[in-house]
Amino acid sequence: MSDPFAHLPYRPCVGVMLVNPDGLAFVGRRIDTRGQPDEGGVYWQMPQGGVDDGEDLRAAALRELWEETGVEEQYVTILAQTREEIFYDLPDDLMGKLWKGKYRGQRQHWFLARFTGQDADIHLERHDPPEFEEWRWENPLLLPELIVPFKKRVYRAVLDEFRDLI
Repeated sequence: MSDPFAHLPYRPCVGVMLVNPDGLAFVGRRIDTRGQPDEGGVYWQMPQGGVDDGEDLRAAALRELWEETGVEEQYVTILAQTREEIFYDLPDDLMGKLWKGKYRGQRQHWFLARFTGQDADIHLERHDPPEFEEWRWENPLLLPELIVPFKKRVYRAVLDEFRDLI
């Protein structure tokens, strides 16, 4: 049986592991998953999003971070970027539905960033519509257990690469 989505490309994307001075990572609970079955828990994720055509990856990461958290660049120090892109495929039930059916998954560049501001500098409502309805600081080792199952491998890879710098 052939894969009807095999011809689709991967969506270019960036993600940001934002860590505070205590080494805890920012996670947010997405608004658009409210009311969906979640296999036993509420999912939390780090900021991430698409890269615009011709956009610099670092600039895209800072833009996505601002859009999803309201954190301004003055409160962020980029520490590292993943050496290679990390790919993932959407699960079968989402294939052809997300991103207007144009992509089979994402190819992601991740950035590790140190947050130098205060919690009061985080404003989820800065972007309309907001992506997250609540947020918290979390132990990075727990991140793979908080994300939707099809992204667990991505979070493990990001954690493995950034672990010594957190």
